[in-house]
Amino acid sequence: MNSAVGTHDVVNQAPPLLGVNLFTSDPALSALVEGMPNSILDELAAHGQTWGTPETFELGRIANANPPLLKAFDPNGVRIDSVEFHPAYHALMRRSIAAGMHASIWDATNAESSVRSLARAARLYMTAEAEAGHLVSPIMTNASVAALAHAPDIAGEWLPRIRSRQYDSSARPMQEKKGVGIGVALTEKQGGSDLLATTSRAEDVGDGTWRISGHKWFLSAPMSDAFVTLARTREGVSCFLVPRALPGGARNRIRLMRLKDKLGNRSSATAEAEIDGATGLLIGELGRGLAAIQDMQTLIRLDCTVVSAGLIRIALAEAVHHARYREAFGEVLLEQPLMNRVIADMALDAVAAAALAFRLAESYDRAANDPAEAAFARLMTPAAKYWVAKIAPALIAEAMECLGGNGYVEESKLPRVYREAPFHAVWEGPGNLMCLEVMGVMRKSSEPLEAVLANIEDALGGTAKSTLNVLRAAAAVALADEGSARILTEQLAMTVAAASLRRRFPAVIADAFLETRLGKPWRTTYGMLDSRFDATAFINYICPPV
Repeated sequence: MNSAVGTHDVVNQAPPLLGVNLFTSDPALSALVEGMPNSILDELAAHGQTWGTPETFELGRIANANPPLLKAFDPNGVRIDSVEFHPAYHALMRRSIAAGMHASIWDATNAESSVRSLARAARLYMTAEAEAGHLVSPIMTNASVAALAHAPDIAGEWLPRIRSRQYDSSARPMQEKKGVGIGVALTEKQGGSDLLATTSRAEDVGDGTWRISGHKWFLSAPMSDAFVTLARTREGVSCFLVPRALPGGARNRIRLMRLKDKLGNRSSATAEAEIDGATGLLIGELGRGLAAIQDMQTLIRLDCTVVSAGLIRIALAEAVHHARYREAFGEVLLEQPLMNRVIADMALDAVAAAALAFRLAESYDRAANDPAEAAFARLMTPAAKYWVAKIAPALIAEAMECLGGNGYVEESKLPRVYREAPFHAVWEGPGNLMCLEVMGVMRKSSEPLEAVLANIEDALGGTAKSTLNVLRAAAAVALADEGSARILTEQLAMTVAAASLRRRFPAVIADAFLETRLGKPWRTTYGMLDSRFDATAFINYICPPV
């Protein structure tokens, strides 16, 4: 008789969800980029294949299990202010940089030139499914180019290396590297999101450079080659580019004090730093620092929305995959009414989040030639970030419940995805700040709200009249009572999500979303679909069997 421990076959367990093409296995994503040139669709399929491999997911796991370490000094006691990353992190970065995650909107040509934001959003969405933490550096590099546009001479020097598809992690001067990355150092202890409270100082050296001194409470991607930062001059808060290494090889005077021990986003480093007379270059006009970084912040908020939607997607895919294989009480989980309704309800939010994020990316592509699209983007960027980032933790937690104990242990992808989700709600403005941004846009002009309402009416047709009346009323209330701004912001986001669903998906999906999200009282859990909706069809449409 064989009594050896561990020889029994394991049954009733779902196989790992690995080796899946993240593009071709996602009909919702395909619908959201429908109409793009075939060359781009082929590239997206290749991207989905690369990022869906078991190897890539394993790199993500390892990079998070081995977070970066601060190496403040070398063995001889010389200050080096270096951050040591696991090779898995560098492997992920090489792939993302090669795919242009950090710069493709700034050098897109030919077929991609008119859909550059949408195409990048698709790549970002899939990349986030595999590992989102390393994307902090490419996201900031991409966004920083908008700030550098306020300093053409600096941009002319840095852009060729930013646009490079070669990842170079060495700590050398920009002039000696083939590829560079840009980080951001804005937040200070006393200010948080209130950047007007910046106390770091900048003194004019007289040779075209500035001497920057102060403390930065959050310095993201500390191994970047330069940092967009704010410091106070006589004229007010101003914007500067502070290189990490100076021409000739000398280290700039940026002292890394410690790395943040974060809830999630553990593959990426975030530091506290003392800037002690570091050399900086002025970006934009003196005293106009917030204006110089405005477009940079906007691009980061778009990316937070897209990444959050990607995290939601992988969590839903894991839940569906598990429920298709797992049996309980003699029946496959997905065929049991309660589980069936819960996952279908989750799927509605997942596809709505993606539809909203991609509609926002579309508006960025159209904004230069269409004032209505530019107005749409101004209002919907904070609203979309607010809602998609807000629903991500709750949906991912529900996905963990679908897996039960298997979803709660670290061998599962879901704990890492769950910890990652709140980061994108906090990054570049938490929920209340996004609501204040919505109110600020509306106070400046009525055009953005009218552009959004026109978009909703165009997509929803005759059913939109009552919805538009509700939104107008909510806007009037919020303008009179700022404390109600969250109600308006959420309604804007969900209604535009429904309109985006109607544009790209079968009408029944938008109808189900509208009825359950906007047509009934507020709810707190998933599984509230009416039985007249075909829950199984929703699930199979959004997450087909693989």
